Amino acid sequence: MFVMFMYYYNLTDFYKKKFGCKVAKLAFNGGFSCPNRENGGSGCIFCTGSDEFAGEVTKTLKQQYEDQKLVVKNKWSDAKFIAYFGSYTNTYAPTSVLREKFLEALSFEDVIGISIGTRCDCISDDCFKFLEELNKKTFLTVELGLQSIHNETLKFINRGHDLESFDKMVKRLKEASINVVVHIIDGLPFETEDMMLETIRHLNDLEIDGIKIHNLYVAKRTVLEKLYLDGKFELMSMNQYINIVCKQLEILNPKIVVHRLTGETMAEKLVAPTWAREKINILNGVVKKLKKDKSYQGKYYKKSH
Repeated sequence: MFVMFMYYYNLTDFYKKKFGCKVAKLAFNGGFSCPNRENGGSGCIFCTGSDEFAGEVTKTLKQQYEDQKLVVKNKWSDAKFIAYFGSYTNTYAPTSVLREKFLEALSFEDVIGISIGTRCDCISDDCFKFLEELNKKTFLTVELGLQSIHNETLKFINRGHDLESFDKMVKRLKEASINVVVHIIDGLPFETEDMMLETIRHLNDLEIDGIKIHNLYVAKRTVLEKLYLDGKFELMSMNQYINIVCKQLEILNPKIVVHRLTGETMAEKLVAPTWAREKINILNGVVKKLKKDKSYQGKYYKKSH
């Protein structure tokens, strides 16, 4: 089993296996908004907009491409690219706008696929038809934010949709043979270890293609910041986070590609925990624990149906 040697099925290896070359993501900012932040809405309680690491919204997509391509090509001259639209909700616009932006990004040299970050409640029927069209033209991935399968948590974090809506969209995307990646957050207020493990088991049942596991961090000027400063909840330590991630990996379907194991924000925006900026230490900690325990992704995976 491949995961016994590399501990978990990471994105780099997936791309190498699929495309036979180095593949890097270019993070585009399409200037999209989010229904959860409009009309005075604050969005999810942890949300900063997630545009810190994307291209500058004041620049054209072509300019964003050129800026990032130079950096990547200096490291890997033969690299190919995935156009990644991850800031806010990237299907929250008329399909005509989506078509213009996404097809432009796909027209750039060495772009071999597109990854679109969005919400389960922001894919209209017209948009879905366009996604099906894209899926026939290129390697398409739809990334859906979920964070937790527990409706009480979704309500508390002001997610704006429930698990049922999410499940329906995942099943619809999978029926259309579209690659689905799901974002979750460990350490959300009032969630137990068992609840976080239940989220993984549920995603296994949905037969998703990829997962991004993030640690909860508190950013400035968010609702979560006030709750944290008021002492309403506690954050996990780095060791606690590493331990839960390893347990999640052990029950995760070994066919699911692990796209991320940490979440991060700009240092100037971070309130806590300070270890959230130690990405390399977190990743090394996960591998070190799995190695020590002679464990790996899927070691305890069981099909429920």
